[in-house]
Amino acid sequence: MVLLRDSIPMVALAVTAAALYARMASAFLRPGLPRLAAVLPVVVLLAVAPFACTSSAVLRGTAAFFLAWLCAFKVVLLAVGLGPLDVDGLPLLPFLFTALLPVKLRRRGGRPGAAGAAASEVKSVSLVSCAAKVAVIAAILHLYGSKIQLLHRYVRLVLYGIHIYCFLDLLLPCIAAAGAALGMEMEPPFDRPYLASSLRDFWGRRWNLVVSAILRPSVYDPVSARAGKEAGVLAAFLVSGLMHEAMVYYVTLRPPTGEMAAFFLLHGACCVAEEWCARRWAARGWPRTPRPLATLLVVVVVASSSFWLFFPPICRKGGEEMLLDEWAALAAFFQDAGRKLFRCGSRIN
Repeated sequence: MVLLRDSIPMVALAVTAAALYARMASAFLRPGLPRLAAVLPVVVLLAVAPFACTSSAVLRGTAAFFLAWLCAFKVVLLAVGLGPLDVDGLPLLPFLFTALLPVKLRRRGGRPGAAGAAASEVKSVSLVSCAAKVAVIAAILHLYGSKIQLLHRYVRLVLYGIHIYCFLDLLLPCIAAAGAALGMEMEPPFDRPYLASSLRDFWGRRWNLVVSAILRPSVYDPVSARAGKEAGVLAAFLVSGLMHEAMVYYVTLRPPTGEMAAFFLLHGACCVAEEWCARRWAARGWPRTPRPLATLLVVVVVASSSFWLFFPPICRKGGEEMLLDEWAALAAFFQDAGRKLFRCGSRIN
């Protein structure tokens, strides 16, 4: 495949060595400016490493999400004595796994008996969910290779949104499952965001919980401690928007437009307003909005604002066609590999 042109093994080796260096520096230096200065070259390396993925925008964007965003934030948090890497007695393998991949280690404590009792049920549900998402992605990829440009723009954007969710909700749980197979307890990265009853529920408790777990100690907690909860929420959404601007740049290699930042600031303001309205609604003793209606409203707000601000910076100036061609090529690769495996199996039988 064309992806083999990229120096992925060398990038993996370099970022692993950088993570080991950050671990060593944190062992010898106290949290604060000296440790931050020591790990600053690591942050720079993590920011430039995704550009090594020259042949694939999807691979470059995925690497940027893993390294330039999540891993860089984790290293900065480690420099100030916070975050998931700053845990006494964290073994080397869990340290590297947590640093370089979008996972969240489960905190010790709680009710292990209850967790063990539900393990088989969670596993079966996850297998069914994964199979469904694979089928959905396969169907969407089939459309990418045929007549998707003939569909209405909003229909295409809905398909892109479903694709993004299914892709992330397959990739991140698979990484978490690999960590679990190595003996690490992982928290789920998503919690059925399509069932959210409010924007606060969607962003804070259901959608991409790995990002939420990083934004809370790095942005929300320090800002809210000094300027209040509302300021903390807005600051967290602003930083998320700025990082999404960076992710768009990694994918498209075009200058930021500000639309991603506007999208997340809009949702941050909506979450603050929603909290304010919910308190006054409850104070007056009014009944809650029925759950199905509340979920429908969340879907409408997220979808409409995505059509307006989230997708345009990705899709304009040939970006849509580039990504469609790349996903179509990937689908063709897997179809060809599947046919070869089927032929080999038929010959063996």
